[in-house]
Parts: sequence; structure tokens; C-alpha cells
Amino acid sequence: MLEEFKKFAMRGNVVDLAVGFIMGGAFGAIVNSLVNDIVMPPIGLILGKVNFSNLFINLSGAAYTSLEEAKKAGAATINYGLFINTLINFVIVAFVLFLLIKQVNRLTAPKPAPPVAPTTRDCPYCLSTIPIQATRCPHCTSQV
Repeated sequence: MLEEFKKFAMRGNVVDLAVGFIMGGAFGAIVNSLVNDIVMPPIGLILGKVNFSNLFINLSGAAYTSLEEAKKAGAATINYGLFINTLINFVIVAFVLFLLIKQVNRLTAPKPAPPVAPTTRDCPYCLSTIPIQATRCPHCTSQV
């Protein structure tokens, strides 16, 4: 059983999947940093100095000035600002993956086959198809 598992784990597809999963996690961290540290601050500034990660609806009735304060107090909140950040993360990841797949498809697209020389032609008299090397049409017996 151990030998069978080793054979399964070392197959190319499983190793490729593991590498892709690890790279995806690292890529996710980069995208999170891009969104949280580069994209969201200018958007928040344009929208009137709004910090999206601090946008929430308090369901407990008490007043809290920040999401962290509400979390420390154990208040029930709807964190729609964090959802907006996650949504922007998703859009960026989806767009980058789209561009990546588009390039991979372009690079791996099969090349068009070179044109094949014709092996037949039409008889000028009866218009039937004959071999290109024929000197007489087998249908109308004309010299071609």
C-alpha cells in the first residue's frame, strides 16, 4: 500500500498540482497586498477618506468607532467593507488568470498545417475528378 501511494504521489499530475497550489497561495498573498496596500488607499481617498476594511454594520445596538473595537467587544457585525476588499481581490486574480491563460493558449495553439499539394484535378471536358498524373480521363476517355 505504501508503494502504491508513493507511485500515486510522484506522478506528474499530483506534483504539478501541489506546485500550482503553493504558487497560488503565494500569488494570493501578493494580490492581497496589492489590493490592501496599493489599490484601496487611493480609492478610499477618492471616495472621501473611506477605509473599506473599517466599514461595517453593527447589529448589537452599541456604538463602536471601528471594526476592531466591535470585534474586541464581541459585537455581531456585518463586515461589508472586508467583503468589498475580497471582491476586488477576486476581480484582480480572475483578470490576471484570464491574461495568463490567454497567453498560454496563444503560445500553445497548434500551428496551421502547411498546404498539401493536390493529388487530383478536374477533367476539362467532363469535369469529373481524375488523378493529377493521368493523361487520359477514365470517364470520357479524352486526352488531358
